[in-house]
Amino acid sequence: MLSKCALAAIAMSGAVHRVQQFTHFAVLDFEATCQEGKQRINPQEIIEFPVLLMEADTTQVDLFHQYVRPMSHPTLTEFCTQLTGITQDLVDQANTIDAVYADFLAFVERNGLTTQNTAIVTCGDWDLLQMWPRQAALSGLPTPPLFYQWINLKKTFATKENVKVRGMMEMLSECNLEHEGRHHSGIDDVKNIARCVGALLQKGTTLELTFPPPPPPRSDGAGGV
Repeated sequence: MLSKCALAAIAMSGAVHRVQQFTHFAVLDFEATCQEGKQRINPQEIIEFPVLLMEADTTQVDLFHQYVRPMSHPTLTEFCTQLTGITQDLVDQANTIDAVYADFLAFVERNGLTTQNTAIVTCGDWDLLQMWPRQAALSGLPTPPLFYQWINLKKTFATKENVKVRGMMEMLSECNLEHEGRHHSGIDDVKNIARCVGALLQKGTTLELTFPPPPPPRSDGAGGV
């Protein structure tokens, strides 16, 4: 039987040790070719592919980060460089998406990541609901199993914390965290989003998949008794 001191220690640390569905969280934030104004570059292509892997106890395990050389629009706009900090030299010297994708799959295999033990975490649905499917179709790449489900942290704040946040900066503010690095730099963004994930885990928030959405409650259609 546990002593009162042991029980008290467990109670005090319960937020950190609360059981999560996943043992690992992989924070992802693509950056893509873009131009000023409402008109999107077509086709839009991924130019930065960062993933920060962390355990449910908030320990950072590994980091995947590569820039990507776009093929359809190889020259970045001045707006894109000013927004993301990604220069023309960086993408000119980078691998194309097929090679970067192969390296990412090796990263996944090396860390033993599966849909059962790992959830991708994003700040919004754009990365995996829109950008990756477009890039995969353009480049003839299959979608890895991990990319079929994810946690949109903005929805987690809404459902678990009852707070509506419009983006990463507001999430950081809600967590009483200062922004670090450059906003819209993919590598800096995943680090900041991971800090928000860590803050939620520390306070005992259970992180659950937001996509695909859970099925609606079942109705047996009996119409009463």
